[in-house]
Amino acid sequence: MTAKGSRPITDVGTLKALAHPLRMQLYRGLCVAEKATASQLAEQVDEAVSLVSYHLRKLAEHGLIEEAAPQSADGRERWWQPSSEGVSIRDKDFRDAPEKAAAHLAATRLFHEQRTDMYRRYLDERLTWGPEWNAAAPDSESLFRLNPAELNELRQELVALVRKYDEKSRSGDAEGRENVAIHVYGFPFRV
Repeated sequence: MTAKGSRPITDVGTLKALAHPLRMQLYRGLCVAEKATASQLAEQVDEAVSLVSYHLRKLAEHGLIEEAAPQSADGRERWWQPSSEGVSIRDKDFRDAPEKAAAHLAATRLFHEQRTDMYRRYLDERLTWGPEWNAAAPDSESLFRLNPAELNELRQELVALVRKYDEKSRSGDAEGRENVAIHVYGFPFRV
């Protein structure tokens, strides 16, 4: 990858490019695979290779992914990789105009819907994972009374903890490892 760390998305054009349902699936799949061809990704999302290639080019136009070095001797294969270790999208970057706020809201809803779908698939397939995976998979809710500074501190600590395990997963033996998603939401609410 050419860039380390998370890439901040601050413009509506890039946000809209990523907020397309298929593009977000492709981006997520590419982040998991680290490198893949349009054919490999098309098989994952059950779409035509030509359609996947089109959407990969759109992601590349916005700098979200980039071409990767060939992984095989077949020169016809075009390999792709994420251009950073992830993206960050902050509310503060989209508050200054109603159309930007609307685009941010639509994107956030899409991302959360896809995350919910991922978790529902796990629940539907839970019996196939076995007792050790099911015992290890967290499912909890915690309700606190925090101020914005404390919630931000908690967010930072959670991000640091997730990064620690991300580094561990990339440096360790692949034996017994599976793809794991961690979804953490912290938000104020009134009863």
